[in-house]
Amino acid sequence: MKKITLILITFLLACSFAFGAYADDSKKVTLAYVEWDCATASTNLAKAVIEERLGYECEILPVSAAAMWQAVGTGDVDGLVTAWLPVTHKEYLERVKDKVEDLGALVGGAKLGWVVPSYVTIDSIEQLNANADKFDGKIIGIDPGAGLMSLSEEAVKQYNLDNMELMEGSGATMTAALADAIKNKKWVVVTGWSPHWMFGRWDLKYLKDPKGVLGGEEKIHTIVRKGLKKDQPKVYSFLEKFAYTNPNQLQKLMAWNQEKGADPYENAKRFIKENKAQVDSWLK
Repeated sequence: MKKITLILITFLLACSFAFGAYADDSKKVTLAYVEWDCATASTNLAKAVIEERLGYECEILPVSAAAMWQAVGTGDVDGLVTAWLPVTHKEYLERVKDKVEDLGALVGGAKLGWVVPSYVTIDSIEQLNANADKFDGKIIGIDPGAGLMSLSEEAVKQYNLDNMELMEGSGATMTAALADAIKNKKWVVVTGWSPHWMFGRWDLKYLKDPKGVLGGEEKIHTIVRKGLKKDQPKVYSFLEKFAYTNPNQLQKLMAWNQEKGADPYENAKRFIKENKAQVDSWLK
């Protein structure tokens, strides 16, 4: 009898632990993102709302763009809030479109392009070759997996920029190169996008792209794995409603994150506090 009782207790404890693990998992959300400034800001804001207002645990994973999309497609993560559409991330979406759900735009008015300080006297990508020496023959890029880099590679071909080389890097190295050039009043061209805090810090302009290789206006969308609505309806409902009122809101949050000693999660909490009515509307 004692042996049977011990077996029964062991079984019940095992069931209890299994149920507990399931319950904990059901209250956990995982979001993937690339460490671009806009993605860092929006992903931390989503995390803060999920944790501070919904009471779920939210893990955010910094990965490459390709890995981010693949992870949502396989269901290894629950979603992402940094899908640039319809052009920049078109190919990534095509690969997983049957395995994910597009919850729509969280902000519009987004733009990709090549950016120069306003004191640079050329205005078009077509003028780069003739002035390559002034730019040291370099176009300062970001991480190689970014959609912007793929489009930039195509732009180099389409405009026959034989005297210019597209340099790989990251969002941080790009802005550092821009800052250094502006400090020394040098000419520099970088792969850029907006909304971005750099447009608030410096006087910049996009070079015209008459061939339209780098695309037109973009929107940043939220993408989630199939099944999230059933598994975590509250989280799904929030992510479906999550949106800025205008690009300036995102740009302001990004600017906060550039302040010395800034913590993106703490700034996200600050955003929640200063925009309570808006955040409340995401949770209705």
